[in-house]
Amino acid sequence: MPTTVVAVSRSDSHSFSKENRSSIRLIEGLGVEGDAHLGTTVKHLSRVARDPSQPNLRQVHLIHAELHEDLAAAGFEVRPGDLGENVTTRGIRLLDLPVGTRLKLGASAVIEVTGLRNPCVQIDRFKPGLLGEVVGRDTSGAVWRKTGIMSIVLTGGEVSAGDSIEVELPPGPHQPLGVV
Repeated sequence: MPTTVVAVSRSDSHSFSKENRSSIRLIEGLGVEGDAHLGTTVKHLSRVARDPSQPNLRQVHLIHAELHEDLAAAGFEVRPGDLGENVTTRGIRLLDLPVGTRLKLGASAVIEVTGLRNPCVQIDRFKPGLLGEVVGRDTSGAVWRKTGIMSIVLTGGEVSAGDSIEVELPPGPHQPLGVV
């Protein structure tokens, strides 16, 4: 299966969902042009309240389209952008990528994976019961999160639905993703 961009989304406000666009422009060191989370320091409101000087490791949010299909099977209609992601992908096991993985999106944009998105109660406000489908515990008691990964922009560029994605793993040993 080819690895592709299914959809791209952005929002200039701190709304939960993001509107699908024909394309988005990634800006080196900042994030998605016109998105509320654009910047070198953290923009997520709860994190700004704790420490507004933190570096923004959440410039671009990615979710795999396969999650939307899993949620549909569980009775939840979720479309690209609904969970606040900027890039919806297909064909990549995003949650299994190590920290430092680089993804080339389209002709020139390159992002570096920083960690997992931490799902919050807003997901249940969006669709009651959805939080229980995207966060839980495995048999050992470890928490698992399915709501995608976060990244920073290393090289800017235009990204559109249908663009290819190239994956470059960092040198080993690999560090598993943690919450950022």
